[in-house]
Amino acid sequence: MSRSTKTASNSKILAPLHADRLSARDWHDTCDVLVIGWGAAGACAALEASSTGARVMVADRFMGGGASAKSGGVVYAGGGTQHQQAAGFSDSPQAMFDYLKHETQGVVSDATLHKFCDDSVSNLAWLESHGARYAHSVPPGGKTSYPSDGYFLYYSGNELVPSHAGTQAPAPRGHRTVGKGQCGAVLYGHLKAACLRAGVQPLLQSAARRLVVDDSGRVVGAEFWSLPAGSREALLHERLAARAERLQNFAPGYCDRLRQKLSALERDHGQPLLIRARRGVVLSTGGFIFNRGLIRDHAPNFRRNFKVGATGCDGSGLLLGQSVGARSERLGRVSAWRFINPPHCWPKGIVVNSNGQRFCNEEVYGATLGQPLCDEQGGQAWLVLDARLRKQAIRQALLGGYWWFQALPALALMLLKVRKGDNPDKLANVCGMQAGELSAALHAYNAAARGDAPDAFGKSEGSRQVLDKGPFYACDISVGNPIFPLGALTLGGFKVDENNGAVLDNNGQPIAGLFSAGRTAIGVASHLYISGLSLADCVFSGRRAGLAASTANAQRETLETV
Repeated sequence: MSRSTKTASNSKILAPLHADRLSARDWHDTCDVLVIGWGAAGACAALEASSTGARVMVADRFMGGGASAKSGGVVYAGGGTQHQQAAGFSDSPQAMFDYLKHETQGVVSDATLHKFCDDSVSNLAWLESHGARYAHSVPPGGKTSYPSDGYFLYYSGNELVPSHAGTQAPAPRGHRTVGKGQCGAVLYGHLKAACLRAGVQPLLQSAARRLVVDDSGRVVGAEFWSLPAGSREALLHERLAARAERLQNFAPGYCDRLRQKLSALERDHGQPLLIRARRGVVLSTGGFIFNRGLIRDHAPNFRRNFKVGATGCDGSGLLLGQSVGARSERLGRVSAWRFINPPHCWPKGIVVNSNGQRFCNEEVYGATLGQPLCDEQGGQAWLVLDARLRKQAIRQALLGGYWWFQALPALALMLLKVRKGDNPDKLANVCGMQAGELSAALHAYNAAARGDAPDAFGKSEGSRQVLDKGPFYACDISVGNPIFPLGALTLGGFKVDENNGAVLDNNGQPIAGLFSAGRTAIGVASHLYISGLSLADCVFSGRRAGLAASTANAQRETLETV
């Protein structure tokens, strides 16, 4: 029996199949480039490969889209896009590099980061050439976790935080795709349509089960378990998958049970399908937040977090690559999202750990706050407000024009999941904090808010407010609070050649015929998540891998046909 590895969905990733055991009739189809995973990265890879004249097939376990289609559709772009200029902001590739250099902490080489920034304007224009639209309207203040409808350019990271901003003037780089609501589906719709116009052949409801290698170890294709198109099982699979994505935010336990049914349908009714790739295979299946085994093994501090992503973020691409010796890195690196803006006044409060000690600058981006909360504080934290600030925050949540998914949890947190004390010591006692720690934290913070001392964590003056009007309130922003979920997604993946996206083995050598893009690979967004950076890397790394895969074996292929 073949050695196999299970994903969270009970789908088995089998040991690679050797091509010398196959006859020509065993292959169901042949293409130049085979892309596995049809989200944004896979679509960009397919489009770029197709533009070279290659015949491209793209396979997906579901109907395509993945986490990209569920996202906000924000692309992190800078260096002087036309929309930045129209909004009156000056930006340059060097300024973008300087900021991202601080945030990415060497996760990619300086040369790659420079290229990412240098190509940013043209990559956004490339998306626009395929139908996506962007605009220059900036929300009031420019900073939010996600802009309201009608606003499409904003500060989507830590650009306004002095300790992160760098020496150059900050510029908004979050380009939200024009549309209504969460615009990831809008962006993906344009990419999908562009793929179909380009002649890319989709292979849907086809879960990859193993790679195929030749006698030299080159990846030459893949085997899928595919549900017959139009069959009763395929229609049920499509319906259940859509329901699981739609209800994940409201009933995650129920959706996990739906995923078990999806796996059973694939296991019991999937038909083996072998696809040959003459030039290269691109793995772009997303992350592995839905693979509880991998999370347990590599990122146990994040087991309780709300899962951000799509059902296909099951680690299948990672396991496929590992089956042929691919090197993976940063599997323990997870982005945890604890946004406390909006309400816009919340960052003027203080965030403390279970002992009552302040541990962060409250004005930072949500992922910058969430990561230490989970990794260093055991997932336990409180947002402390005084009566004046709480009243202001409730008013903003009710009347600020925020999205329902921003306003309702904020109100529930301040009205339902809250502790109260007439003074800091009484509040600390109610919360089980160490005696005196909360009072000391508030005393030091208030001194900074009055201008008598620097803020211990570098909070800007505009985000400080004296907290001295009782009663005092502690809002539970811990990972275990069900009314204020703390989402997480994985950042680790394959180590790739940063020049072409080729997957590297444990000796640092490229695995012939195998490439990767998006969240399956280490990229610009693999150290710290910033809104829009992941989709921007999908474009950057997807185009890179698609181009390289389409030309990887072209010379050998030509010689074989002479």
